Amino acid sequence: MFSQTVEYALRAMVHLSYVAPEYCSTEDMAEVTRVPRAYLAKVLQSLRRSGLVESQRGLGGGIRLARSATDITILEVVNAVEPIRRITTCPLGLKAHGARLCPLHGKLDAALAQIENSFRETSLADIVAAPHHGSKPLCEVSEESPSS
Repeated sequence: MFSQTVEYALRAMVHLSYVAPEYCSTEDMAEVTRVPRAYLAKVLQSLRRSGLVESQRGLGGGIRLARSATDITILEVVNAVEPIRRITTCPLGLKAHGARLCPLHGKLDAALAQIENSFRETSLADIVAAPHHGSKPLCEVSEESPSS
């Protein structure tokens, strides 16, 4: 349902939430999130333009969250790279429908509204703090396995 770009942006932002407020190099982030470095660089540009991350050049620099993980929602991350497009008029351009959506497109838009609301109510901090039942985001790379 969501593109690879959205998935990569969310992975990057979750990782930055774990290391906040520290900076993280693009190389390290690419390794931990398993996102190709060149692709990650493009995703990070979109996140920077949206004011979600900030960058610093030089020794000790890199990328970090521009605000606290409690203040950044999943919806902001998604909309920074590929905004959710609600259905406001008939996608087929049928004049008879006008602004009234048919049952199919009405149902699709209602589902999009639910997703949008859920993402609006969920911060990065919520994701990081959620009970993980042994499956923490990015756990195989970012922390030791439970058997060690």
